[in-house]
Amino acid sequence: MGNKVSKKKKGKSSFRKINDWLHLWLGLTSGIIVFIVSITGCFYAFQQEINDVLEPWRFVEKQNADFVPPSQLIDTAKVYMPNQQPSGLTYSDAEGAAAIGFVSRANGVRSFTAIFINPYTGKFIKKQQLSGSGEFDFFRFIIDGHRTLWLPRNIGRPVVGIATLIFVFLMISGLIMWWPKNLKKANRNKSFKIKWKASFRRVNYDLHNVLGFYSLILGLMIAVTGLVWSFEWFADSLYYVTSVGDERPEHEHPHSDVNYKDLIVNDSVSSLDKAWYLTREEEMNAQGFYMTPVLKDEDDAIEIIAYQDKGAYYNRNEYYYDQYTLKPLRMKGDRYTEANFADQLTMLNYDIHIGAVLGFPGKILAFFISLICASLPITGFIIWLKKKK
Repeated sequence: MGNKVSKKKKGKSSFRKINDWLHLWLGLTSGIIVFIVSITGCFYAFQQEINDVLEPWRFVEKQNADFVPPSQLIDTAKVYMPNQQPSGLTYSDAEGAAAIGFVSRANGVRSFTAIFINPYTGKFIKKQQLSGSGEFDFFRFIIDGHRTLWLPRNIGRPVVGIATLIFVFLMISGLIMWWPKNLKKANRNKSFKIKWKASFRRVNYDLHNVLGFYSLILGLMIAVTGLVWSFEWFADSLYYVTSVGDERPEHEHPHSDVNYKDLIVNDSVSSLDKAWYLTREEEMNAQGFYMTPVLKDEDDAIEIIAYQDKGAYYNRNEYYYDQYTLKPLRMKGDRYTEANFADQLTMLNYDIHIGAVLGFPGKILAFFISLICASLPITGFIIWLKKKK
């Protein structure tokens, strides 16, 4: 009996040693990447709010009138972007400007330009080239670092993904290292409180362990939602688990019936405008709309997305119309409130990642969690450095 107990204890000790060794060396090898991804996430958390302050042309005076139709916005935008087709059209809330996006390539450089327009009058407000101008853009710099470490996409994206996977393991292995052997008061204080009056070495140790513990759940949520974009296999696996066995559906839309394409009669009102009016009847209280104004294929359907909450994208209703008959088309998961749990989680992914799912307080929380995640490689390196010395 005594031999069995000693072997069991020895097995536990070996597991802890392996866990501690992996935590140390994986942390040292991935630390700089985790720091860059986390600190850029901090800066990007309030990108929308900062731009709203620095770019007043994003706002208009609220009027007691409905928005002008998409065709009027497009006609205004094309005056400033001749010979180009718009790639996207956005209506904001009652106090936000509409925006028409244009994507173009010149000499291998991709550029994106937005034309801001008053949605009540259709009058031009501002032309802004958001990328491809050659000028430094702070938030473009930040998001490129966050996604690809400023490396080519095919290199930087998998590197960030692998480092994030390692970070998920580090959070779990760190919890195993942190777990108190017993719950006596002395151990509780060491595990749950930072001893601010202690030496620098002890404070640094507490910052690593205590803050790492308190940020564990939300840190894992941010990391996991990031992995959804990094690896298809991870997104597929997460959907399989959350749907209890279903495969993740490919992104597809309903199709227009091309048998009716020759039956279109000349009409002063475009199909896109008609689809807009139909959607607007259903969505008078929506906080924003997005649509692709130019259809590429003859069987494409007109798509209009209505966002229900200001500053968030998950709670949305997607409307599809046959471009020839204006027949409303439905598809699985086109309404957030009617979607299954796995599809809802997919819609929530971006808003969870940046904290917008909880509104502005959620963004503040995501900022501090990202800041803590950025600090962990630094405090961990100092712990290793002190022990090495």
